Amino acid sequence: MTTEEYRKKKPLAIFLHYFKNHKRLFAVDISCALMIALGTVLANIKIYSLANGGSVTLFSMLPFIMISFRHGVKWGLFTGFVNGCLQMLLGFWAPPTPTFLYFLGEVLLDYVLAFMVLGLAELFARPFKNRTVGVAVGTFAAGFLRFLCSFLSGVLIWGNLTDGLSAWTYSLTYNGSYMLPETLLTMVAAVLLCRVAPQIFDRQSAKA
Repeated sequence: MTTEEYRKKKPLAIFLHYFKNHKRLFAVDISCALMIALGTVLANIKIYSLANGGSVTLFSMLPFIMISFRHGVKWGLFTGFVNGCLQMLLGFWAPPTPTFLYFLGEVLLDYVLAFMVLGLAELFARPFKNRTVGVAVGTFAAGFLRFLCSFLSGVLIWGNLTDGLSAWTYSLTYNGSYMLPETLLTMVAAVLLCRVAPQIFDRQSAKA
């Protein structure tokens, strides 16, 4: 299609032409949007909650990890980034911070990076020929990275709420008490899904 022909087309025709040539990309976009919506719903189904926001949810990390396994690390990171921004819009809360850098650290560690690292699950699964083993290792590694973000946030940002404990001890105990169960539950769910419906974890490709 020439530039002149492109200019003569109506917006709907241009969209349909683009859609026809990028069906796979649109399918991935829709898949990511649905997983963000599902993750948001599951995040509000809490098994138990702690003070200051920590909670064990009903597999709320699983949708983002599945995006990574199915569509790759790039899409996993992108979906995690969008979800992190969405979670800030839905309910951002932070303790008083002395400088903007502390505030930025809280935004990155508790929201943006905390969800983006879930998109790295496929990266840790690649070395394993057995897909089920790869899914288990990738899911646990992604969950551990999210715990690491929360742990560092607890030490650097939330250190004034430690009830007399050292910031390192408090953060390790507090974040470990909900992130470890959350990660293990997500790993078990991912492995069971992989055994029952392995096609869900088959890598799909998308052409931009």
